[in-house]
Amino acid sequence: NWCYPPGRRMQSSKLGPTPPRLLTEEEYQLQAKVETCKALAELRSFCQSPEFSAWTMVSRIQSPKRFADFVGGASHVTPNEVSVHEREFGLERLFIDEQLFEDDDDDDDEEEEEENVNDSFAG
Repeated sequence: NWCYPPGRRMQSSKLGPTPPRLLTEEEYQLQAKVETCKALAELRSFCQSPEFSAWTMVSRIQSPKRFADFVGGASHVTPNEVSVHEREFGLERLFIDEQLFEDDDDDDDEEEEEENVNDSFAG
């Protein structure tokens, strides 16, 4: 800050903090994957620690075998769950949404054309 003139420092402080840069879709997906893997590793580690009461947990959950498999290193989701997620939130869903929005845009264009035709007859 010593190399900037005093007026320059005053101007930047009046503008306030700059907003953070938004992530691209690819950056968001990568960050989600990295953070999820890190959190799952921490959970596995905690579940294998001496302070974790495995018997208490097993008595409370619906699928103790699946939980034991997860703690042992297996995936936290089943192939069926992955398939359902892909259908609901994956590229397939984006394609369906795009088609729906394209149909809505076409309807809007048709309504505008009808209004223009009606306006020309009214005038």
